[in-house]
Amino acid sequence: MALILNIDTATESASICLSKEGKSLTLLKNEEQKDHASWLHVGIEQMMRETGYKLQDLQAVAVTAGPGSYTGLRVGMAAAKGFCYALRIPFIAENTLKVMSQAAREHVPPEELLCPMIDARRMEVFTAIYKNDLVELMAPSAMIIDENSFAEVLSKEKLSFFGGGSYKCKPIITAPRASFIEINSDAGQLGILSFLRYLHREFTDLVFSEPAYTKEFYTHTIK
Repeated sequence: MALILNIDTATESASICLSKEGKSLTLLKNEEQKDHASWLHVGIEQMMRETGYKLQDLQAVAVTAGPGSYTGLRVGMAAAKGFCYALRIPFIAENTLKVMSQAAREHVPPEELLCPMIDARRMEVFTAIYKNDLVELMAPSAMIIDENSFAEVLSKEKLSFFGGGSYKCKPIITAPRASFIEINSDAGQLGILSFLRYLHREFTDLVFSEPAYTKEFYTHTIK
């Protein structure tokens, strides 16, 4: 039995999911981004209590490792690592953009490519390109969007854009093969991918792993 706690605090909407063999048993969400840190452990305690499981029953903990909100990524990563260290169970980290693409797969024709987008301020987005089977065609990166973005891909392939960063791109990317769709992803999709990683024993190093910020993280120095 693969009972996995899945944590997603990478974007504006945080969620946690308890999954068994890749199927969601229960899912909780928090829409207030500034409250992710205070909500997370309370939500996990509530979820475990309602399902009748204990933390000691978990076989692994999974987290969306980024890209996304810098603070949110650290909140989720710290919690997931803490549970894995205390319980001595495997740690699984999955790319946020891949989790988003898992949510989009059934809404897009199989021949169409998937382009998840997370808002990275101004006209920049975190993005990647996947085939419908989640084979990565363009690695996750931070990209400033203009009218020539994805032009080479769109000259040959249909590309579906989705995610919070796609809204500001819609007026700019107007190629005939470009489409924009509404997709909501959560820790339930992470539960599907984390189960596959668990089966193949594709675990993440607990000590040396870090959030996938995708671009440099800067802090302000007070003088």
